[in-house]
Amino acid sequence: MAGLPPHARLRRAADFAALRNARGRLQARHFLLRWIESPTATARLGLAVSRKVSKRAVQRNRIKRIVRESFRKQREGLPPFDVLVIARASAVAVDRPALHADLRYAWQKLKALKQTSAPGTIDG
Repeated sequence: MAGLPPHARLRRAADFAALRNARGRLQARHFLLRWIESPTATARLGLAVSRKVSKRAVQRNRIKRIVRESFRKQREGLPPFDVLVIARASAVAVDRPALHADLRYAWQKLKALKQTSAPGTIDG
């Protein structure tokens, strides 16, 4: 199983701060996604799974693993966005297939946001 490469992760505080005020928002059942256009040519992922979601680190880490795995599988088809995935408390009580289904829904919505035409082209 291949991991998520470092260049596909948001790691700097400035990247997370930019997403805090992002206009791009998407609501899923167990997650909230915020995104902005990435300065890189690929999609990058940031995670926020707070103690409000669960006091137990085991449960928070499980959610993070599931999100990273789902993102890794979908990353190539996503537009070049920096995406912050914020887990909701409801994610703790749900099984892995339900979380994957919820994330698939979110990734599909992000793919639909991909520009229909590149800047500078003429639509016919």
